[in-house]
Amino acid sequence: MSSSQSFPVLARLRAGQPVFAATITTSSVEAAAHLANLGFHFLWIEMEHSPVTLETLRLMVLGTRGLPAQVFARVPVIEYWTAKRVLDQGVTGVIFPFTSTPDLAKRAADACHYPPLGRRGSGAGNAVRTWPEPGNYYDSADRNVAVMCVVEEAAALAHIDEICATPGVDIIFIGTSDLSFSMGLRGRQDAPELLDAIDTIAAAAQRHGKFLGRPAANAAQVRAFREKGFLLFQLPTEMGLMELGARQLLDSLDIQAPNPATRSQY
Repeated sequence: MSSSQSFPVLARLRAGQPVFAATITTSSVEAAAHLANLGFHFLWIEMEHSPVTLETLRLMVLGTRGLPAQVFARVPVIEYWTAKRVLDQGVTGVIFPFTSTPDLAKRAADACHYPPLGRRGSGAGNAVRTWPEPGNYYDSADRNVAVMCVVEEAAALAHIDEICATPGVDIIFIGTSDLSFSMGLRGRQDAPELLDAIDTIAAAAQRHGKFLGRPAANAAQVRAFREKGFLLFQLPTEMGLMELGARQLLDSLDIQAPNPATRSQY
């Protein structure tokens, strides 16, 4: 299997092609394995905002082995040990939240590369057993692990050129919701000052040759964001996709949603 088949995310981005992620927020290995074979290019395993554990992550790596989608994990904080633990389970990409300074961007890049390129510790026995490319795991990992830094605080704007210039960072992902909150906008996505901040971050990423990512809720948003240079998109969660599919079917049958005040006991 070629590197472009084993690691489609970076291969597609380098070819100027869009990349789409399904977001996993529950501990269902079966859901992850099913989504990995539906056409998404990678699974965004959410370990910052969900109860997915390290053990479940490993099961998801095992359950998706040989399937088309790569497995990326978003860690809760930028530390060497948080990255090391998910990398050693065999993920092929790490997503780092709140990358608001050049030092944090460098720490993210260093955490994903072995010396002398970085500071990742050896001990990847689990990863070696499930890695999609044969041969020297350490060299392959240094070439193919995708490093994604999420810029999602207004404070990052003062350092955005240095953040985006960091060697070893592949993707700048704009966390538009937290960015809005950090600007006092309570999540609003249409505020002119937020749109200006997004443009500033995007321009810096493009100046320094980084690929651009952001959330997208639907195909219309993807098309609009692609015109602004974005190529990587975090699409809805498995729960969101379930709701979208259910509503499409039930609306066609004239079945209305129940009273939103009703809550499951589960």
